[in-house]
Amino acid sequence: MLFLFIGEVHGQRYSPENEDVRVGPPKPPLGKRWVMNPDFSDEFNGTALDTTKWLDHHPTWIGREPGLFMKSQVSVADGYLQLKGEMMKKDTTINAYGSNRTFSIAGAAVVSKKKTQFGYFETRVKAAATTMSTTFWFSTVGSFKGPNGCDKYGLEWDIHESVGRSGDYSGSYFASGMHSNSHFWYTDCEGERHDRRAAQVRFEDNEVTSENFHVYGGWWRNESSASYYYDHREPKHQKFYDKVKEKPFDQPMYMRLVSETYPFPWIELPNEKELSDPSKNVVYYDWVRAYKLEDISKKISHSPLEKELQLYDESVIFDTTEITLGKGSNLEIPISYKANEPRQLVLEIYNTADEKIASDKVQLLAGYGHFRHKLKLSNTLNADTEYRLLAKLQPVQDDDKTILDRNNLILKIK
Repeated sequence: MLFLFIGEVHGQRYSPENEDVRVGPPKPPLGKRWVMNPDFSDEFNGTALDTTKWLDHHPTWIGREPGLFMKSQVSVADGYLQLKGEMMKKDTTINAYGSNRTFSIAGAAVVSKKKTQFGYFETRVKAAATTMSTTFWFSTVGSFKGPNGCDKYGLEWDIHESVGRSGDYSGSYFASGMHSNSHFWYTDCEGERHDRRAAQVRFEDNEVTSENFHVYGGWWRNESSASYYYDHREPKHQKFYDKVKEKPFDQPMYMRLVSETYPFPWIELPNEKELSDPSKNVVYYDWVRAYKLEDISKKISHSPLEKELQLYDESVIFDTTEITLGKGSNLEIPISYKANEPRQLVLEIYNTADEKIASDKVQLLAGYGHFRHKLKLSNTLNADTEYRLLAKLQPVQDDDKTILDRNNLILKIK
């Protein structure tokens, strides 16, 4: 048996006060690597919304009364997507969904032009200090045929929903922490609509969401489950409601960044004073970033944004403290890495006399990858002897000996 002891630890912690800290996606599955999905990523550093990616309104929903989504409330300035809530100068009545509806509050919605299925999505956002919502979610458009032929369903995945002011209302917990839900909107064969949802995932925090920026992330793993991430904390997981369909979340969805009103008594409506205060009535989205999984060795065209941001702390990471060496002379080593461009990984094994007895090179593609590498040995390692494995992350050019990162493990044979 071969034991490996980690000699160096690499990690990232997020601080709300440090906007340069990048949280990024979790460790990818074996044989995969994360790369940026540019269709759902934006740093909001311009002076206007990028209309190649986003709509400045919700195409199928005008808002929850009395909050009306209005294009005038969406702006990009000072490095942020800004969604502003305000009282209307006068009430507005709109005939929608078969009836007249009256609105008195201006809200905002930004929706992706494209839809996606599976991946990791995160945003850094500071809530408005009002009871209007700050949200980061996905949903389908229209309905899909259910398992019985006469039924149908739609999907909604809420990575995060909150308000930015506490109060004496039943949903006051929405003013702090992170709150994640998944809805299976089911219409049965009798035409009755049901909200079938999994148990809510919640991260507690004493700080109101409008006091600081926080990072909220969600990994849509597959048709059956998701994981959620709040700042630097350990993830929490959710199994989607599956009593109607075994694999319910099987349709692509659109991303939505929305500030809406919530009904009383769950949440109280915002008051005129807070909605007229520009220091309180704006939601600030610093950025939104999306990642998709690719095969570890699949070459793709990376987006200019991914290259510009230099998303990853260049590093090589050993993922285990223990490994078993089977028969033969191949040593199988699990490795993770982060690279902003193609790199090469140099692996070297040293004996107790610090003599190099084996080496190999692995070509890596840009992204955050996780794989197993078989290091072929000319001689088997001796039992009850200590060895050192050195991994060096370097540029792909052999004449450039710059070491971007290194990591050591102690190998023991038993």
